[in-house]
Amino acid sequence: MTDILTALNHRYACKVFDPAKKIPADLWQQLEQSLILTPSSFGLQPWKFLIVQDQALREKLVPHAWNQRQVADCSHLIIMTVPKTLGEDYVDANIARMIEVRGGTADALMGFRKMVLGFRDGLEAKGGLETWAKLQSYIALGQFMLAASLLGLDTCPMEGFVPEKFDEVLGLEGTGYTTAVLCPVGYRSADDRYAELPKVRFEFKDVIEYR
Repeated sequence: MTDILTALNHRYACKVFDPAKKIPADLWQQLEQSLILTPSSFGLQPWKFLIVQDQALREKLVPHAWNQRQVADCSHLIIMTVPKTLGEDYVDANIARMIEVRGGTADALMGFRKMVLGFRDGLEAKGGLETWAKLQSYIALGQFMLAASLLGLDTCPMEGFVPEKFDEVLGLEGTGYTTAVLCPVGYRSADDRYAELPKVRFEFKDVIEYR
C-alpha cells in the first residue's frame, strides 16, 4: 500500500483490534524510526515514547482509558509522554547531539542556545511549556498514523484517558514526564463495524481556500 490517498482512505480510528495479530519486526522497526524522525520546534524533540508490551500492565491501564479495549488488544501500545519542564541540561543535551551528528562547536551554537532558552523562559512565564510540548507530540502522532497507514496497519489516536492515573500506573511520577496522548497500533478485527463506514468530511470548498 504505497499510494498516500489509498492509505489515508483506508485509515480510520480502529475501535476493535485483532489481539491475535502482531506487527512483524521489520514493519515495527520502520514505525519506530517514524517516531524518531518526527520534526519538532527548534529540533528539541520534547517527548519520550513508551512502548507498552506487557499485557498485564496494559490491562491495568484499561479502566483509566474509559474501558476502551484498544489499549489492551492492539499489537503495540504507544504512549507519548512529554516533559513538564525543560531545563538547561535538556537544551544542552540537544546541542551536544547536534554537534555529535553535524560537527561544530558549542561556542558556535551559543546564539542558538540563547534563543531556545529565551523561548523556553517565555513559555514558562506564561505557564505554557507543558501545553507546547503536548502540541509537539501531536506532530509525532500524525506522522506515526500516516506511516502506519502506508504500511497497511491500523491505529487509534486516543485522548480518552485519565493522565494522572496513567502516570501512576506507568511509574512516571517523579520522572518529570507526563502522558500526553495514546496511539494503539495493530490490525483491525473483522468484527469492527466502523471499518467499512464511509468517511464523513466537509467538502473541499468548506475547508480549503485559495488566496
